[in-house]
Amino acid sequence: MIDVQSIRDAARDLLAKGEVRAVIGYQRGSRGMLAEPVTITDPEQADELVWDATCFHNLALYLVEDRKALAHAQRTPNLPIAIVAKGCDARAIVVLMQEHYFKREDVYIIGVSCEGGGVLVEYKLARLLNGAQALSAVIDGAELVVTTLAGEVRLPASEVMADRCLECREPFPKEHNVVFGEDQTSRQLVAPFTALARFEALSEADRWAYWCRQFERCIRCFACRSVCPMCYCDECVVDSITFPVAPETTAEEKANRIRWIERSAVRSENITYHMTRAMHLAGRCIDCGECERVCPVNIPLRLLNNKMEREAREHFGYEPGASIGGPSLVASFRDDDPGQFIR
Repeated sequence: MIDVQSIRDAARDLLAKGEVRAVIGYQRGSRGMLAEPVTITDPEQADELVWDATCFHNLALYLVEDRKALAHAQRTPNLPIAIVAKGCDARAIVVLMQEHYFKREDVYIIGVSCEGGGVLVEYKLARLLNGAQALSAVIDGAELVVTTLAGEVRLPASEVMADRCLECREPFPKEHNVVFGEDQTSRQLVAPFTALARFEALSEADRWAYWCRQFERCIRCFACRSVCPMCYCDECVVDSITFPVAPETTAEEKANRIRWIERSAVRSENITYHMTRAMHLAGRCIDCGECERVCPVNIPLRLLNNKMEREAREHFGYEPGASIGGPSLVASFRDDDPGQFIR
């Protein structure tokens, strides 16, 4: 089990020595036991950092936000920014570096292994606790130790963990400057793409009917896009009002901008939105599951991205976020690529 004090000490030392300008991590949130993202700039703030099974946010998103803020302010920092990164967070950072969104020296990665655990899902925990308020939750081996007002409760960790954690192939952040925790990559609890395989066992008609029902419920709030660290474009092709405007941009240019899909949340437009976004994430999605977590109507978006991830793996042997030195999927080329799927 990782001692959170070691993470705090590392963050404190980095800030005190002036080696980084800030540290992105987790602090205890205002909603009871749940953690929330925080950016600290003072060594004294390091004691606010936490690490437990409620640290489910992908903090790579805040590297993107930091980069955008610097670009908007037209400022180039002379120090890197540090980030506490799980395995999936680290893979997201690698993808961003592959795409030259920022350089390796711009980020100091404090890697934290998920070891034998992962992060919990709120509704799964609430269901098992039957309404009891959880004060803290820590994964201890195969169990989740939950402290409630009535005392301590031990639950099977696999019953409250996120599906992405159960299927995770890389719970250890391979790209790091310093790392805490053991590499337990072989601890996979469920075979990769288990949920996807279960869904694909349905007939084609049943799968189509299922997605029609799901997309009918989409309210097009763009939460899935906003939480994804890979959706960093200034101009979004699936959102007609999100595009860069300069002082010299004319009213005519704004009015005549092409609308690939309408903003109305009807099924046909929703399907186009989600299919386009899934294609844009092909070979880039690192299966952090944030899109599905933040969806207010609980659309299982992870299934879509899982499908593209598996296609990239099976047809091209490609794993998103595996190596900074390697090319992205669309930039890779192999002489032995069979190309059967396009013949």
